[in-house]
Amino acid sequence: MSKFEILEDYFGHKQFRPLQEEVIDAIMHREDVLMVLPTGGGKSLCYQLPTLLMEGVTVVVSPLLALMHDQVTALKANGISAAMLSSMQSLEESQQIEAQLRQSEIKLLYVAPERLTNAYFLNLLHDLNINFFVIDEAHCVSEWGHEFRENYRRLSLLKAQFPTVPIAAFTATATKMVEEDIVANLGLQNPKRVRGSLFRENLTIHAKHRIKDGKEQLLAFLKLHEGESGIVYTLSRKSTESVAQFLQSKGVEARPYHAGLSTEEKNGTYRDFVADKVQIVVATIAFGMGIDKSNIRFVVHMTMPKTLENYYQEIGRAGRDGLESETLLLFSAADIVQQKMFIEDLPDIPYKAHAFNKLDSMVRYANSEECRHQSIAAYFDDTIATCVDKCDNCAAPESEKIDITEPARMLLSAIARTEQKFGLHYIVDILRGSREQRILQNGHDNLSVYGIGEKYSKAQWLTIGDKLLELGAVEIGEFKVYRLTTFGVEVLKGKHTVLLKKERLSVKQSAPKRKVTYFDDYDAELYDKLRKLRSHIASENGIPPYIVFSDKTLKDLSAKKPQSKEEMLEVHGIGEVKYERYGEAFLALLT
Repeated sequence: MSKFEILEDYFGHKQFRPLQEEVIDAIMHREDVLMVLPTGGGKSLCYQLPTLLMEGVTVVVSPLLALMHDQVTALKANGISAAMLSSMQSLEESQQIEAQLRQSEIKLLYVAPERLTNAYFLNLLHDLNINFFVIDEAHCVSEWGHEFRENYRRLSLLKAQFPTVPIAAFTATATKMVEEDIVANLGLQNPKRVRGSLFRENLTIHAKHRIKDGKEQLLAFLKLHEGESGIVYTLSRKSTESVAQFLQSKGVEARPYHAGLSTEEKNGTYRDFVADKVQIVVATIAFGMGIDKSNIRFVVHMTMPKTLENYYQEIGRAGRDGLESETLLLFSAADIVQQKMFIEDLPDIPYKAHAFNKLDSMVRYANSEECRHQSIAAYFDDTIATCVDKCDNCAAPESEKIDITEPARMLLSAIARTEQKFGLHYIVDILRGSREQRILQNGHDNLSVYGIGEKYSKAQWLTIGDKLLELGAVEIGEFKVYRLTTFGVEVLKGKHTVLLKKERLSVKQSAPKRKVTYFDDYDAELYDKLRKLRSHIASENGIPPYIVFSDKTLKDLSAKKPQSKEEMLEVHGIGEVKYERYGEAFLALLT
């Protein structure tokens, strides 16, 4: 079979996506490869397809058990022999897989990096005919990456132990520095380097200053995505529970997911989300990175992530099927303080200073008024044109800015006159003339700044405080005490003007937005019937619905209404293997 026949029969695609064929050909020519391609760009196919044209087994190294499990399930559903060896299996299952490997019955073997340091497993590999190694999530190799893992650093042993076996390394995120580190540490020999554009054209990105706890903003956003799958990321276990309970109280099907839950609860939530039985998972970053679910339509961050790498990978969970998807980042200056505290707790190693730099990049991105896609691309050393209408900054009309120098100086003056010993809320209470007991006891009702800021609401004052923190005019010390910086003193003396987007001082209702439809001419009623059939087949086979057919395939089916096998094979995502397994049931519904 040719690579084009395999692409159509096993994977249901008529043509390769950009860069896929280039990488497949390099692997077929036994070259080392390093591919940097955004999530959803089709990295997995680049190594899953060539092994079907080669003798031997491909060993895939991945740090994500959930992703390995999903990929093995999907490969088997496509008629491809695959297995994983991990702590999830019993001794009997492991022995059975080993026997199949020795009999050349498995084409793709997935393993965690830790297994490659096991002497018994290495001896097994030496007995096998390995066509090439795959290193997934290759950025974990680099100390300059955002998810450095010690076990990945040891993967240099592959070239030492198997010098003639090619290595193909894949990652969604790598700066040029990280890229060089990957090549050096894996010992790649003159590798074929392929770097895809960072622009995800089906992803619309929004970032907004969080108002209070952000829950009402979240609810307004979710009204645009009723009945769709999504992930809401939070920073702590407590906020995960709180947001999930809030959504449940509003009639939204949501569940929390964090490290404090039992394995049984976590696995249950994971299974139900993948099976479309739960609409939304509210999670710490422990969730989502190992999910191969293609129809996640939105990702929300309730707080600012610590790096742009984390953020880009997390929003990359949305829209893996290529359909329109949306992301929302809610952030405030308090997030910056929280993340800096986390970094301060790190041991004094070179990475610590690097972590502060990464956080600064994240802060600049969140507050940026430039194209968000362009900002992300620039961080990863890529150059793209502005997205035109795929981010809030490009789609929004020119924002009107207002001069807040006067209230900013009031706030700075109040901090100075209270000897820089209090938090922002206390300072705001003074400016608004509060009769709160502690203010009276401290005699701060006698200060010249007491009550001079009544024209602004508490929320508006907190926004002004956020802006001063973003500008570096104030800093937060121990016990959340606000202090003036050198720049803050200059602002107080009238040496600088402070401008703020007008809308940040006024909480406006989001304008109603037309709900996105992905195929304008598809039959919605038929699509719902197809979804029900898909759920039934998935349940009977014990697999997630998207492995049967993706949402994109169902919408294409409901638009084209094929009446024969030949017409079914013209539908996106349906090849010979998928048709033989599931096609007739869908055809019966359509005819």
